[in-house]
Amino acid sequence: MIDLTIHPEGLENAIKRARENNIVIPTFAQLRDPVNKVPEKIKKRLKNVGSWDIDPLNLFRITWKNEPTLEGAGYGDVNYIEIPSELSGVDARIFVIIGKWFPTGCHKVGASYGCLVPRLVTGQFDPYHDWAVWPSTGNYCRGGAFNSKLLGCKSIAILPEDMSQERFDWLSHIADEIFATPGCESDVKEIFDKVWELRRTRPDAFIFNQFEEMGNVLWHYHATGPAMEEVYESLKTPTSRFSACFFTSGSGGSMSAGDYLKDQYPRIKVSVGEALQCPTILNNGFGGHRIEGIGDKHIPFVHNVKNTDVVCAIDDNHAVNLLRLFNTEIGRQFLIKETGVSEDFLDLLPLLGISGIANVLGSIKLAKYFEFTKDDVIGTVATDSAEMYGSRVVELEEAEPYTPDLAARDYWSYLASTTTDHMEEFTYYTRKRVHHLKYYTWVEQQGRTMEELNDQWYCDNYWVDTRNQVHEIDRLIEEFNERTGVLAAMD
Repeated sequence: MIDLTIHPEGLENAIKRARENNIVIPTFAQLRDPVNKVPEKIKKRLKNVGSWDIDPLNLFRITWKNEPTLEGAGYGDVNYIEIPSELSGVDARIFVIIGKWFPTGCHKVGASYGCLVPRLVTGQFDPYHDWAVWPSTGNYCRGGAFNSKLLGCKSIAILPEDMSQERFDWLSHIADEIFATPGCESDVKEIFDKVWELRRTRPDAFIFNQFEEMGNVLWHYHATGPAMEEVYESLKTPTSRFSACFFTSGSGGSMSAGDYLKDQYPRIKVSVGEALQCPTILNNGFGGHRIEGIGDKHIPFVHNVKNTDVVCAIDDNHAVNLLRLFNTEIGRQFLIKETGVSEDFLDLLPLLGISGIANVLGSIKLAKYFEFTKDDVIGTVATDSAEMYGSRVVELEEAEPYTPDLAARDYWSYLASTTTDHMEEFTYYTRKRVHHLKYYTWVEQQGRTMEELNDQWYCDNYWVDTRNQVHEIDRLIEEFNERTGVLAAMD
């Protein structure tokens, strides 16, 4: 569970910093239902704030319900797109909730919020003395650095050196320090090694490790899961079934949305995806891959493996080449001619980043594996958008200029030919096998205990008690805002 012990001195300093910077902290309940629960005076002020502005008001945009604009966005329904059968090649309905309209253009700003805020409102993190350290395979450290800036905290971003240049360029203006670790998105151990170095050399470093922080679980369970439920309820027919959800495993936090959905729809299949080039869950494997933002070679501590039904590996070559197919004029023209999809829909495809495309491919594999029909609905997420990967399209173009023949190859080889290979449906003991992989990272390397590892598997209340802490945290947030007086002083 999240430690909610109050540290009075740190809390007084956090309150002082909030007063200085006019910070109001939203509750988890407000971020889940901003339309009805965010104060009107906050909504009024947001009309004059851009979604990426360094303004504490943007804490109230850490929600799936922002209007799809970057200037003066209010609130509306959950942003999503539905993949037409002409493109997916399956009868099952696939919807994707969209991360682009979060501040920073990625939903990871929510996971980092869930980690930092409980520490602020308890005084465990002192913004005058502590540095927030955000170990990440890319987007999480962006979200953490952004939230740190809004909350008046200093930040350290850690990410692999092979991540896209767009990430480093943006971080250079937001994070106070940046460390690029050796390797690519699958090289998580190198990130953890840097964390241990900072622990030894920087007593002011407060580590927010998304792979083990239960605030990550809390945010996805209470925000992402309900958002997907809302989309399903809006598009279902009298014969519909919410049959599956698919999440590529980065930190494992979004898998908590699957836990929420399984609580609401007990028959749903919760599937975890990973890169075929590094099939850690599927085949105890290793290697490097190019699906940016998902990390491998370990099982995240926050992943409730006992609640996972299927693992599915996605070839990174498929996701990366489809990024170009979806985001070039040659690709668009081929898709119109070959599939008949509308230009209006094609305008939506840039809402999918590389991991979002991998999630769509995984959803198609699920539909084919389980022989889903038009009555079956599959939900997934687009963590970020193609906006984060323009340099990757340029790299592909420099290596091999795009042609209609290459577009045909990408469509027929990487989308239309999607099969059910590299999948495994879990039994009790395959789940337990995957759970046991946590031991090597978290007990042997990272100092967690066998007792807690066993509690995750054998204690029925382990995950439930953690999720239920949201009510106590919201109470602490409300008390914090009352003590700062910032909200009360607003016009």
